[in-house]
Amino acid sequence: MDAELIAMQLFSGVALGAILIMVALGLSIIFGMLGVVNFAHGALFMVGAYAGLWVASLTGSFWWGLLIAPLAIGAFGMLIERVLIRPLYKRSVDDPLLLTFGLGYVLVEAVRIVFGSDGIPFSTPPELAGVADLGIGFFPIYRLFVVGVVAIILLLLWLGLEKTKFGLIVRAGAKDPQIMRVLGIDIAKVWLLVFGLGIGLTALGGVLAAPMRNVNPEMGSLVLAEAFVVTVIGGMGSLVGAVVAGLLVGVAISMTALFAPEMATIVMFALMALVLLVRPQGLFGKPGRA
Repeated sequence: MDAELIAMQLFSGVALGAILIMVALGLSIIFGMLGVVNFAHGALFMVGAYAGLWVASLTGSFWWGLLIAPLAIGAFGMLIERVLIRPLYKRSVDDPLLLTFGLGYVLVEAVRIVFGSDGIPFSTPPELAGVADLGIGFFPIYRLFVVGVVAIILLLLWLGLEKTKFGLIVRAGAKDPQIMRVLGIDIAKVWLLVFGLGIGLTALGGVLAAPMRNVNPEMGSLVLAEAFVVTVIGGMGSLVGAVVAGLLVGVAISMTALFAPEMATIVMFALMALVLLVRPQGLFGKPGRA
């Protein structure tokens, strides 16, 4: 097996990992700040892909779909938080979990009714079609684009969380929401924005993944499982963990698919089990938050 094939497969794993990072970041941000495990995350990933496809078909431009869909689905996520999840914060921790679990099914069935059960192809935009020669092999331009976009989003997210007042509030609120209330900060508004941000990131992942996958109502199911594995391996609520684990899982799946395709999905669960045996809280998680 030549080095070029291995390099191409390795890069495919990085591109897959980039998509998983977007979804896992959304999960981690929401859990880290709100303590909510969002089981509708995979469905919202799927809705993001359909929204991007719909906007692109209306405007004739992939770029409008890439811009508008995450913003629209992020706003939809804020509506979900305000209307459905916020009333459950003071109740059992199981209530938001059960609600999002049911919401995921509702979203899948709603999309099935509107768009049908058959998959819809989402063509790669012409300007991003083809391959690029990087010296060590030929790599799809679109996948290079995906990795680049995710890298930019990660940089912007880091700057937003580390260098802005809002980021300081988010980090402080994640540690002790009660202090935020004492200081007169409307923590409910912060939670609303954080939930919208998490869902927007997931929707962005859906739009980016659409040209790489068949857009269908069930596409979020596997992604949800992969994202939870990434989140558990990285550590619940850890953004750094989501990035590292996303790349780790993406590369592991891709390389396993090259040598033993039937084991590609199993390997991520084996990797999760191995990490949990060594560090129950995940690679970057805090003790007591596995």
